[in-house]
Amino acid sequence: MRFSPALEEGRLIRRYKRFLADIETVHGELLTIHCPNTGSMLNCMAQGARVWFSRSSDPKRKLPGTWEIGETPQGRLACINTARANALVEEALRAGVISELNGFTGLKREVAYGVENSRIDFRLDYDRGSAWVEVKSVTLGFDGTNVAAFPDAVTLRGAKHLRELAYLAREGVRAVQLYCVNLSGIEAVRPAQEIDPVYAAALRDAVAAGVEVLAYGVTLTPEQMWVDRALPVLLEPLELDPDALLVLPAI
Repeated sequence: MRFSPALEEGRLIRRYKRFLADIETVHGELLTIHCPNTGSMLNCMAQGARVWFSRSSDPKRKLPGTWEIGETPQGRLACINTARANALVEEALRAGVISELNGFTGLKREVAYGVENSRIDFRLDYDRGSAWVEVKSVTLGFDGTNVAAFPDAVTLRGAKHLRELAYLAREGVRAVQLYCVNLSGIEAVRPAQEIDPVYAAALRDAVAAGVEVLAYGVTLTPEQMWVDRALPVLLEPLELDPDALLVLPAI
């Protein structure tokens, strides 16, 4: 996925009211832009860190741009725009990068399903049935480790999606939880037990029910990003130092 038009660079002043960010561009322009991320953005931002944003040419739009990529306190690049994850995954699916899901004959997005009134990110149709694929964007990294974690805040919706997938798996339907790791320098993914133990337990329950869990890493640059490699998912709880891991955003 190549950014078009090209992203512009700036420095973060602050993020506030969840969906707003004040930045200063490299040319000294002060802007308030859209922050398209509903999570806590834990370890994703710091005051003065570099940001890259897309500028809108729509005169009717209230905010002039959208925050796309940020530099983390650990020096990594993170894709802030969570809406990019599904587009990246679809691109990778159609290119055959996600080998475990190759061979589908049809792809549909945002399909209603489940017993809790949900919508699945992708339904992939095969000659012998369908696979239901839920995508989550992972951006939470820590100092001193190349293992990322999900979620970055308590997610009732995420746990609900795992229950829906588990129900499908128990009915003999192929169900897949796919983590799209939109963070550079990562070699594995784990559930964030220390942030949301309910989600972590739901993930382990889903696996026990037959849900497939996949993770794929993304290469990010200010020019483009793409899914390029499979990553292991570490389901067993790790020995964690909460004081070292739970570093709140600097804003």
